[in-house]
Amino acid sequence: MKHAEKVKLGISIGDLNGIGGEIVLKTFDDSRMLDFCTPVIFANTKTLNFIKKHLRLSLNFQGIDEPSKAIDGKINVFNVWKENVNINFGQEDPKVGEYAFKSLEAATAALKANDIDVLVTAPINKHSIQSEKFNFPGHTDYLAQELKGESLMFMISDELRVGLFTDHVALRDIANVITPELIEKKIRLIQNSLIQDFRISKPKVAVLGINPHSGDQGVIGKEDEEIMKPTLEKLREKGELVYGPYSADSFFGSKNYKNFDAVIASYHDQGLIPFKTLSFGNGVNYTAGLSKVRTSPDHGTAFEIAGKGEADINSFKEAVFKGIEIYNCRKEYAELTRNPLKKQRKKI
Repeated sequence: MKHAEKVKLGISIGDLNGIGGEIVLKTFDDSRMLDFCTPVIFANTKTLNFIKKHLRLSLNFQGIDEPSKAIDGKINVFNVWKENVNINFGQEDPKVGEYAFKSLEAATAALKANDIDVLVTAPINKHSIQSEKFNFPGHTDYLAQELKGESLMFMISDELRVGLFTDHVALRDIANVITPELIEKKIRLIQNSLIQDFRISKPKVAVLGINPHSGDQGVIGKEDEEIMKPTLEKLREKGELVYGPYSADSFFGSKNYKNFDAVIASYHDQGLIPFKTLSFGNGVNYTAGLSKVRTSPDHGTAFEIAGKGEADINSFKEAVFKGIEIYNCRKEYAELTRNPLKKQRKKI
């Protein structure tokens, strides 16, 4: 890859009292990572030097005044704040939550301005980050607002892709939230993502039922019979390769997921428990449906091990690589869409 073609990778630092700083710095402590991207960390050089010394790492930073001025071959730090931050690893602190939002806000602005190509977000504490400016259940909803798109939480690994009809929704509300319109919208989002982000021309998608055993023909809840099945049948009549609803309890254990390009679960734990069981440490949280590429590791702040040097960087590193890969897939798809003759020549 030529230097000019390297992806400019923005990183929001997350909650500084968690493991975000550790996984970011340990990832780029390996200088080979600079062969794949030009990183821009949205934080502060003093703050990162404190974490670096605490972890006894040897990497060096390049402070920059503007994200657009990132230097290839360097670990760039855009100084979002100037003051010192009081870091107490493992502690929930609303003041530290303010800095997590400052980092995310600046990184999102750079993404919107095309000063960075991809955003990788380190984990936030969803409670301490709350404020008048950030009143969201997580990154996904905030980015959907800022990037004005319809978002889909899409957990991805090399072996499995799981999307969600509902993500951070209370269990008692799920049956009321899942409507035919929502089902069609989320399926459209996942199909479009599989086509433009993963080079799958005719994706096959499996859908998990809302109730245990997909309702057992209405014995255990009527939502699958009255909402899910008619909607999926309507999509199949249009030629869509959408299958289900499948009973969630046996779908993953039977390895049926291997027959599909993606799976859509009805709610958060229905999809994420099997995904993390099968892919933990290698999985990536991808926000599909937006105009820009955003990924993150598949775990949280892990306060219980913060500052101990024990955090596993694999998921964050995968988030970096998947972000780069998806960005390049989108570029290729956009080019082929603009120039369909090139696609024909490529087939020949």
